[in-house]
Amino acid sequence: MMKLAKGANAPVTASTLRVRLTWRPGPGVPGVDTSALLLTGAGKVRSDKDFVFYNQPRHPSGAVGHEGSGDGGESLVVDTVRLEPEIERIALTASADGGPFGAVPDLTLQLLDAASGAPIAEFAITDAAAETAMVAGELYRRGGGWRFRAVGQGYASGLAGLATDFGIAVDEAPDPAPTPTSAAAPTPAPAPTPAAAPVSAISLKKQKLISLEKRLENESPALLSLTKKAAVSLEKRGLGEHTARVALCLDISGSMSWLYESGKIQALAERVLALAARFDDDAEVEVFLFAAKGHKAGGLGLHNHQGYVDDLVRRYGFEGGTYYSKAMRLIRKHYFGSDKKRAAPLAAGSPVYVMFLTDGGTFDPKETDNQVMWSSYEPLFWQFIAITQGAGDAEFAYLQRLDDMPGRHVDNADFFTVDDPSTISDDALFDLLMTEYPNWLARARGAGLLTG
Repeated sequence: MMKLAKGANAPVTASTLRVRLTWRPGPGVPGVDTSALLLTGAGKVRSDKDFVFYNQPRHPSGAVGHEGSGDGGESLVVDTVRLEPEIERIALTASADGGPFGAVPDLTLQLLDAASGAPIAEFAITDAAAETAMVAGELYRRGGGWRFRAVGQGYASGLAGLATDFGIAVDEAPDPAPTPTSAAAPTPAPAPTPAAAPVSAISLKKQKLISLEKRLENESPALLSLTKKAAVSLEKRGLGEHTARVALCLDISGSMSWLYESGKIQALAERVLALAARFDDDAEVEVFLFAAKGHKAGGLGLHNHQGYVDDLVRRYGFEGGTYYSKAMRLIRKHYFGSDKKRAAPLAAGSPVYVMFLTDGGTFDPKETDNQVMWSSYEPLFWQFIAITQGAGDAEFAYLQRLDDMPGRHVDNADFFTVDDPSTISDDALFDLLMTEYPNWLARARGAGLLTG
């Protein structure tokens, strides 16, 4: 077997090849997906059918197939005899999910004779850094035969940058960065000149969701089950590939302590993380706390979800008082840069979904009213959940009033009660969380809050 340095090449005599990308898996190691691009002499794909990956595992010609993952690696099979004459090169590509390739240890591209299993060449990729996509190697025609080249070319711009280089138009998630908009009606823009149809369109969102599921299958099967249940609820509402940032806002007043100590808040946090894994490309929830004070507690993600709530209790403990607005201010500052009065729409490519959990009314209703009113001009949705603990819905008349508050730019809140969060099924919870949100999305787009 030949061991190749970056840029080196080797002849290929076998007609059927197995290309295997391997690495050393472990906690915190990003997931890796392999793919292949069948390229013409112009260095471009002819259509999206020339892109072979996990969700499109076989080329129509039968010449290239994706075999999936196992034993710390992923494999592709190439039958050079079945390749169409106009295909002159196959780019052997990979993408990393949950971190850059620099965090993937022992990354190695291997070429084997598929019939005998005999190794042909090996390329150890040792210089990966911040890239999240790369061309690891390539097969190319030369003098009536085929050769293999060790490439190792990374793309910090991710799969979108790589795919664009090879002629694929990518349907990306919208840019989340908010941009102020004027309250005045804009001057109508002239009709755009129709653009030529793209060669192809690949959904990066779908790719990322597939990669996430593969990662969870190895790292957290229980969380994978939750994400699939969340997916069912989202698909029913046309949100299967929807993108949003997700925040969890938790009451840490003393009356909530039994819910934390019993593990019920941890279980709820994992269900919210499952929703975030479908919505947020980073599969992360920003966590905020409130009682007498407001706290920004940091991210909850796949890498740290186990024991996360116990760590919150160790760091912050429980407090007296219940002041909703102290957390609401932090949330608005975090996502939109200000907690002050807003009276004109602020637009962004993707929204913020906040799940706000409490077991009691607020001590600062006027300030909370203001925060809900002012945030109605922002692409932010408040999902309030009240834990009644047998007290009945009447105890939460204030939250019902917030849900029905007049005078907002858009209705930006929903509210429901549960006696005990552990008694509601996963499916029922996800359905409740999505009761009003799809309607808000439509209203927010119509009101100039969402550009995506």
